[in-house]
Parts: sequence; structure tokens; C-alpha cells
Amino acid sequence: MKEARFYNKAEDLSVNCYLCNHRCHIQEGKKGVCAVRKNMNGVLYTLVYGNPIAQHIDPIEKKPLFHYYPGSQSFSIATVGCNFRCLHCQNSDISQAPSESRILSHQIFPPEQIVQAAKKNRCQSISYTYTEPTIYFEYAFDCSVLAKKEGMGNVFVTNGYTTPEALQSIQPYLDAANIDLKSFRDDFYRRVCGARLQPTLDSIRAYKKLGIWIELTTLIIPGHNDTEEELRDIARFIRELGVDTPWHVTAFYPTYKLQDQPCTPASVLKKAREIGLSEGLRYVYTGNVPGDEGENTYCYQCGKTLIKRIGFTIQKNTIRDSKCYACGAKIDGVWG
Repeated sequence: MKEARFYNKAEDLSVNCYLCNHRCHIQEGKKGVCAVRKNMNGVLYTLVYGNPIAQHIDPIEKKPLFHYYPGSQSFSIATVGCNFRCLHCQNSDISQAPSESRILSHQIFPPEQIVQAAKKNRCQSISYTYTEPTIYFEYAFDCSVLAKKEGMGNVFVTNGYTTPEALQSIQPYLDAANIDLKSFRDDFYRRVCGARLQPTLDSIRAYKKLGIWIELTTLIIPGHNDTEEELRDIARFIRELGVDTPWHVTAFYPTYKLQDQPCTPASVLKKAREIGLSEGLRYVYTGNVPGDEGENTYCYQCGKTLIKRIGFTIQKNTIRDSKCYACGAKIDGVWG
């Protein structure tokens, strides 16, 4: 175990955790919402430091990040635990393991080993993903500091519930993030995710203000967040952030506790993409439908196809010096 960061001690041996926006008040002997931070005699500990449940080499497009070193490989890690309780979680076997009293991983990989493994496999970045990187923040932070020294980037794939205090501390080492904007309705966040909308919106704005490259993802679930009104609200929020912010609209498949819901029709994704483009967003992508034209990157000025993708594979990339090969328009992103 390792003492956690971002908490205050109270007089009765309880603690106040301010790592994520749940800001848990934790009594002695108890855990926070994430179930991997425990108060032991008035000291808050992280239970997952150096204890990854998953290590993989992924294409950066899988995060999904389409405007951050496209075609590169990212060394991806996760521990068990999450501060959300999403009914449709595709990684529930590891994200909900601690709260459901399942066994944690016993393998120990200190940050030095993670960074060396990433370097050995010629990965351009390390991604903290699969569950929620905020809940293993100390581990991710130490890895990211070492990765930066080795010339690698760092990526969060996150629900966007990190507090401003924690986000500010990792900003010098965090290069990019894909943030889930799961809905634009607080009722959805409370009912489906066990969280709230407003802190998520505030966090997304904070990422943007801090200069971290961000792309947003909305998993469209039929009957839950698929109305034209809500999709347009999301698109307008992103426009206020900046029209350069990519938006990924992805297809839902029944999983975990939402197995009675239908898959997302391709027509709904097409409509969502049209809404985003009509609101002035430069880059709107469809996901979980390999081969769809919405996977490609187009020049927002002349309409030429710049990056052609099938799934997570790039077929061609004609962006040169961050510009459209045809008209010279600057294409937003981190291209290297």
C-alpha cells in the first residue's frame, strides 16, 4: 500500500478525499466510492499502487485518439476499480471488481518497469485506460513523470471526474486525453453512472484550459441519450470549447447490466455526425462501425480525405506538417 494524495484528515480519524469529484468523506476502516482508497487509522491509502490488472500494446486509435500521433502504439495499463457505476460498462469485470468483492491482482509492477516495457516495445506513449485512471492516480502520476523523461507521451482515457487540484498537478506530464461525455442530462449521469453531469463539464473545460489535447466520446444508447435535442446540446457544448475538439459518436452493444437494450443503429450515428458537423465542429467520428466513412479525417476547409481508417488501422495519411495536402489548411492535433 501507498499513502494516497489529495486528502485531508479530520479529528475523528475520518478523512476527506478530494481526488475525484465525489469528494468522499471516509470513516476509519472504510473505503471511498472507488473501493480502492481506504482509510486506515486516519491515513488514506491507495490499494492498487504498482498493481496493474491489465497491460497491453494498443494502437492509439483504440483510445480513441485520432489527432494524437495517428498510427502510433501506446502501452496501455489499468488497475481494478472505478469511481463510476456505469450500467453499460464494457470492462465491468475489472472496473467493478473491488466493489463486488472480487480478488484484486497480485502482480507487482513498479512505474520503472512499466516505462521500460513501453520503451522496449517502442511505444510512443503510455495510456492509463480500461478502468478510470483517476482512481490509480498516484501510480499513473509516477509512471507519467518517468515516461516524460524517456521522451514518451502520457494519455488519460477518462470519465472526466478528476478534481481541478489533481488535474493541475499532472498537467505538466499529461499530453492528451479522451474524455467520455456520456450524456448531456444530469438524470442520465445519476441513474446510469452514479455520478453528476456538471463536474464532468467543468473538468472537460479545465482540460481544455490547461492545454491538454482532448477528444470527446459519446456512446449513444438507444432510448437513453439518443434524441436529436440532446445530441445537439452536446455538439453546442463542444463548439463552445472549440470547433477543433474532435467528437467521437460510438455505437452501443448490450453489455453488463444493460443487456436488454438494442444496439445503436448506424442511422443514429450518421445523424449524430451530421448534427455535429452542422453545428460547426470540424471533426466528428463514428465508432464501433468499421468501414464507415465517419472513421476518416477530412479537411474542414476543402473536404479532401486526409486520413483513411478501417477500424483501428490507418490505410493512408496525407497530412504533412500538420496541414492539408490540398489546400494547406492547418489540421488541429498533435502530429509529430
